Amino acid sequence: MKALTGAYTALVTPMKENGDVDYDGFRRLVNFQLEQGIDGLVPLGTTGETPTLDEDEEEKLIRIIVDEVKGAVPIIVGTGSNDTKHMVMYTKRAKDMGADAALVVTPYYNKPNDDGLYRHFEAAAAVGIPIVVYNIASRTGRNIPTPLMEKIATINGIVGVKEASGDLNQMGDVLQSIALPRKGGAKPFYVVSGDDGFTLPLISLGGDGIISVISNLVPARVKALTKACLAGNFEEGRKIHFELLPLIKAAFIETNPIPIKAAMSWAGLPAGPARLPMGKLESKNEAVLKKAIEKLGIITK
Repeated sequence: MKALTGAYTALVTPMKENGDVDYDGFRRLVNFQLEQGIDGLVPLGTTGETPTLDEDEEEKLIRIIVDEVKGAVPIIVGTGSNDTKHMVMYTKRAKDMGADAALVVTPYYNKPNDDGLYRHFEAAAAVGIPIVVYNIASRTGRNIPTPLMEKIATINGIVGVKEASGDLNQMGDVLQSIALPRKGGAKPFYVVSGDDGFTLPLISLGGDGIISVISNLVPARVKALTKACLAGNFEEGRKIHFELLPLIKAAFIETNPIPIKAAMSWAGLPAGPARLPMGKLESKNEAVLKKAIEKLGIITK
């Protein structure tokens, strides 16, 4: 796998109005991302509404993205489950279908103890594909504290973490104790943000990039942000960060991916509605979101 650095897009799964997956639309989105110069793609994650997809839909989406990308950028497929047996099955499927790595979320609902978490990620790594840990306590109910992350990071095949804890202090601890000592070595440990608003501060502390939601709409601008920051040009990075900030705030005015799918649809990109139990964007929030994307010069329908 190539280095996990720069701007990766947590792809939406476009839907038709009747709720079916829009496979042609997904193909268009993948090519839009490639044309805009994105560094990598992450299908079947939170933003992709994976909990509502069946296995046949997931397999078709993986097949499409592998076919369209043709090795041009890394593909990290979401393979998480709150059942270790199913997670291993999904991770093997991703490996067999040509993914470059798998994104494995902390098991949700179960709230496993430290031993269970360690063994869960150990089972993922045993599949033989690079594993990116996905730490997002707001969705799973279970944070991975830094001492446990240090232990998980020693597992052969664990290559990094998507940090969506929302805690910059914790991100700094992970960087200081795990990632920075391994930077430039034979087995680097990558730390990327799972929150668009933390892209700049995380990279300033030594982080590696972002798995972004807003890059579904503005991939070239998110790429420019990470490129500037990774090059140490934080003056340019701050400028882009503040330009994107209204969109970052508006994209999370309701539960992701409801706002970003609405914004994409207004901008003429295939996105469609979110599947239940996600509902429609509330009318009181539409004006806020439209103002944010129009401020970036994006024409809305």
